[in-house]
Amino acid sequence: MNTKVIVVSGAVVGVGLLLSSFLGWFEERVDFNTQVKPLLNKNCIACHGGVKKAGGFSVLFRHEAVAPTKSGKPAIVPGDADASEMIRRLTLTDHDDRMPLDAPPLKPEEIETLRKWIDQGAEWGDHWAYTRIEKPEIPKVGTFWSRMGMAKNDETDWVKNEIDPFVLEKLRGQSLKPSPETDRATLIRRVSLDLTGLPPTQQEVADFVKDQSPNAYEKVVDRLLASPAYGERWTALWLDLARYADSKGYEKDTERKIWRYRDWVINAFNQDMPYNQFTIEQLAGDLLPNATDNQFIATGFHRNTMTNDEGGTQDEEFRVAAVLDRVNTTWDVFQGTTFACVQCHSHPYDPFVHDEYYKYLAFFNNTRDEDVQTDTPTLRFFKDQDSVKVAELKNWVASHTKQPQPVQELVNFVRLTEPKINSHDFDQYVNASLLDAKFFGVQHGGSARIKSVNLNGTNRLIMAIGTNAEKAVLTLHQDSPTGPTLLTIPVPKTGSQWRDTVMIYALPTISGRHHVYLTMDSPKQPKDWTMIKWVSFRPALPGTSATVLGEMDYKLQAVLNAKPESTPVLFEGKGDFARKTHVFDRGNWLVKGKPVQPDVPQSLPPLPTDSNGKPVPRNRLGLALWMVNRDHPLTARVAVNRFWEQLFGTGLAETVEDLGTQGIPPTHRELLDYLATEFMETDQWSVKRLLKRMVLSATYRQRSEASADLVAKDPFNRWLARGPRVRLTAEQVRDQALATSGLLSSKRFGPSVKPSQPDGIWQSPYNGESWKLSEGEDRHRRALYTYWKRTSPYPSMITFDSPSREFCQVRRIRTNTPLQALVTLNDPVFVESAQTLAAMMQKHGKTADQQIQAGFRQVMQRNPAPQKLAVLVKLYQKAETYYQQHPIDAQKLLARKDATPQLAALTITANTMLNLDEVITKE
Repeated sequence: MNTKVIVVSGAVVGVGLLLSSFLGWFEERVDFNTQVKPLLNKNCIACHGGVKKAGGFSVLFRHEAVAPTKSGKPAIVPGDADASEMIRRLTLTDHDDRMPLDAPPLKPEEIETLRKWIDQGAEWGDHWAYTRIEKPEIPKVGTFWSRMGMAKNDETDWVKNEIDPFVLEKLRGQSLKPSPETDRATLIRRVSLDLTGLPPTQQEVADFVKDQSPNAYEKVVDRLLASPAYGERWTALWLDLARYADSKGYEKDTERKIWRYRDWVINAFNQDMPYNQFTIEQLAGDLLPNATDNQFIATGFHRNTMTNDEGGTQDEEFRVAAVLDRVNTTWDVFQGTTFACVQCHSHPYDPFVHDEYYKYLAFFNNTRDEDVQTDTPTLRFFKDQDSVKVAELKNWVASHTKQPQPVQELVNFVRLTEPKINSHDFDQYVNASLLDAKFFGVQHGGSARIKSVNLNGTNRLIMAIGTNAEKAVLTLHQDSPTGPTLLTIPVPKTGSQWRDTVMIYALPTISGRHHVYLTMDSPKQPKDWTMIKWVSFRPALPGTSATVLGEMDYKLQAVLNAKPESTPVLFEGKGDFARKTHVFDRGNWLVKGKPVQPDVPQSLPPLPTDSNGKPVPRNRLGLALWMVNRDHPLTARVAVNRFWEQLFGTGLAETVEDLGTQGIPPTHRELLDYLATEFMETDQWSVKRLLKRMVLSATYRQRSEASADLVAKDPFNRWLARGPRVRLTAEQVRDQALATSGLLSSKRFGPSVKPSQPDGIWQSPYNGESWKLSEGEDRHRRALYTYWKRTSPYPSMITFDSPSREFCQVRRIRTNTPLQALVTLNDPVFVESAQTLAAMMQKHGKTADQQIQAGFRQVMQRNPAPQKLAVLVKLYQKAETYYQQHPIDAQKLLARKDATPQLAALTITANTMLNLDEVITKE
C-alpha cells in the first residue's frame, strides 16, 4: 500500500513537473538581447566580464556563465532559478554579500526577469548586430482599399517608397504623425547640400519650382548624383575615416605627399564604385591579380597612419603602432565595433577574446612599411626619359623569359623598390650607429651585420649609400667580419652622409643562407660617416651576365636614382620578409606571448570560400573578401547607418561608431536591415542607388519645422516625424560662403592647396616650413583640397568640429560655440566672401532694401521675412553712418583706397548674413 502511494505520489510529481514545463512553453519568453543583456551589462559585467571575472564568474559568454565558479558550483543553473547562486546573491539583504556589490540593488521586476529567464533555460542570444542580415517584410500602410488604390488615405498618400512604411509603423507606436513635405526651395537646398555639399544656384531653384512634372524632384536628384561635386562631398566624409592628412603626424609632423589617395576616393564615389569593391581595394588593392596603379593608390587608406620622424625614436615601436591603428581603424570604419580594447584584454561587453585581436592583426603584420623617414614603399610615377627606360627594362625581361613572374617582380622593384632590407635592421654594430635613429651609419674601422640573407640565386647587390669621406671603401664578408670577402665597394662621394645614391654591384655565386658583414675602411677621414639607407640582394636580370654589370644594369640603376613623384602604398612582404605575429601580453608590444596565425573572430562567420569552393587566402585580400561576404553581419549595416546619419543627422543606430552591445540600440532596426539587404542584393553595393532611395523617401522630404507638442514628444527627432535640421559640416560652411559669393573654384584634383588663414598659425621649428599662400583660383578651391597638417589643422575647420586626423574619427560631435561665430565674422575667407557678395549686391538693386534682398536670395534662395529684412536694413544704416565718419576703416575693411561707406556697409551686412543660423544650417 505504501509502495503504491509512493508511486502515485511520484507520478503526481512527475506529471506536475511535466505540466509546468509544458505550460512554460506557452508563457511569454524572455528575450536575452533586449531584456537580459542590458541588465547584465549595466549591473554585472564590470566585475564579471572579459576583463574581470570576480569569483571565477563571467556573463560574457554562456559557456562561462553556466560553468563552475571558484566555489566549484555554477552561479547559473539553467532551468532552476532557485538553485542558482546568482539569484540568491541578488536577493540578499546583507550589503557585504548582496550583488551588485557597492551599488544599488536591482529592482524586483529586474530580478524577476532574470529569474524567469533562468527558469526558461538561460538561453543566450547573439547581439542583433552580429546576426546575419535578413530582409524584413515591408509594413502595411493605410487600409486594404487604399492599398488597392480604391480609396483615399493619409498614410498611403504620404508614402513615396519602401522606407516610409517602416517609419510610419514606428510613428504609430509613438502616437505621432509625419510632417507634410517641405517647400521646394528648401527641399532643393537640402538635397543639394546633402548630395554635393554645395547650395543650389538661383536658376536651379527657379527651374525646380517651375517644373510641375511628376518626376521633377527625381530629376534634380539624378542631376546631383551625376555632378562631379558629388564625389567631393562624400570624399570629405571619407577623409575623416581614413585619417587623411598631408603630414606624417607626431611632433615633427613633416610633409607626406599622399593626395593621389584623396583623388582616388573622389573618382571612386563619382564612378559609383560598388562599396564592396571600394572596401577591397582600400584594404588589399595591392594583392589583387595584376593590380593596377589605382588599386595600389587605393591602399593609401592604410598608409595614412602616422610615421614618427623624430630623432631617438624606435622604428619598430611605431611600425607596430601603425599596424595596431590599422586593425582598430578597419573595425571602426567597416565593422562599427569597438575592437581596440581587445588589444589589452578580452572585450568586456562583446564576444571577442584577447587572442582574436592578434589573429586579426596577423592579416596586417606583413606590410613592408617600417616607419622609415622615406615613407616607403611608395608607388613611383615615371615621366619622359625615365618612363622610356622603365619600358625598355620591362621589354628586355619579357623577351628573355617565358614566365610573367620575373616581369612583375622587376616592375614591383622599379616602381616600389621592394623587397629591400632597411638599414635599421642591421645589428652587431662596431663603431657604427643609427644616424638620428633613422639610417645605419659607420665610421672607419666599423662594422655591422645583415643577418640571415638568402643568397641562393642572388648575384646582384643594390644599395642606397652616401658619404662625404674621400676614398672610403666598404667590404662585404661572409659569416663574420673577417670571413671570406664577397665584395669590395668604393663608396661614392655624394657630398653628405645624408645624400645617398643607388648603386648596383655584381656578387659572386654563393649558395645557402648566410650572415653578411659590412666593414668600413676610411683612413683619410675616419670620423666622417658613411650612411646606408637600404640594401637588396637580387638575381641578375634575365639575359644579363651573372658576374659583370651590363647596359640593363646601368639602366636599372639610373631609373632607381630618378626622383619622380610618388605616393605611399601597401605592399605585402613574403618569404624572408613575412613576420611572425604574437599575442602581446596586456597589449605591450615588448612582451610577446604565443604565436598566432591570421584568423577572424569565432563569434562571426568564418572566412568564406571563393567561386571554386577553395578557402580565400589568409591575407588582407581574404580578410576584405570576408568583410563584404553576404553572410557578414556588420559591413552593410555599418555603411547604411553611416550614410543615413549623413542625411538625417543621426544614424538609425545613433552610435555609428559602435553597433555592439554598448552602443545605442537602433530606433528602426527593421528599416536598417531592409536597407542593408537592398544595398547588397538589389543595389549591388551601389552607394548612389542607396542615397537616391533615401532622399526620394517622404521621410526625407518632410518639413523640419516642429510644433511645441512634437518637440516635447520627440525632441531629438528619433522617430522621424519631421525632416532633418542639422548644422552644416566645417567643409560645407566654408564652401557655401565661397559658392554664394561666386568665388568658389571648380578646379579638381592635384596637390593640396594653402588658402587664406590667420597669420602665426604654423610653427615648424624642424624645417622652417611656412604657410605659403596659394595663388589664383587655388585660394578658393573646395575645403577638402586644403593642406592638412595634423599638428596644426586649418583653424576654421577645427572650430567647426573637424578632427585633427591623427586617428580615425567615425562621428563628428557637433558643438555650438561663440568661436564659430567669430570664424564666420572674421576669418579671411569669410571676410573676402562678404566683400565679393557685397559687390554683387550693389549691382542688383538701387536701394539698400533691394540690395540686401538680392544678397539674401543669393545665399538662401528665398526672400527674407519682413522683420528680418528690417533688422538687416537697420544694420546697414548704422554701418553706413559709421564708415561715413571713419573712411579709413572702410578702406581697411575692403582693402582698397576707393572704398565707399555704402560698399563697406553692404560688406558688413553680407558678412552678417553668412553668419546667420539658418545659413549655416541645413533645414
